[in-house]
Amino acid sequence: MVTMTQTSFKNELKEMVISCLNLEDVAAHDIQDDAPLFGDDGLGLDSVDALTLVVQIERDYGVEIEDEEVGRQAFASISALADFIESKKN
Repeated sequence: MVTMTQTSFKNELKEMVISCLNLEDVAAHDIQDDAPLFGDDGLGLDSVDALTLVVQIERDYGVEIEDEEVGRQAFASISALADFIESKKN
């Protein structure tokens, strides 16, 4: 796999979230790297969205999200998700 810069990897993750969850009114530049993905302060994603994203990330990046606590930390923001995936791949 081609090594990506942190910024391009985060943009790829943003596009994956938008596509996977059919967020038609959201563009990648609308999602701040450190903004919460869940709850009213961020994208407002819910537990069904989380499950959908877990399946997609495991499929696309070959990393396993072992349990709920790990998932909660990994999905805190796009930055946290990028760091989690990169740590699992190395």
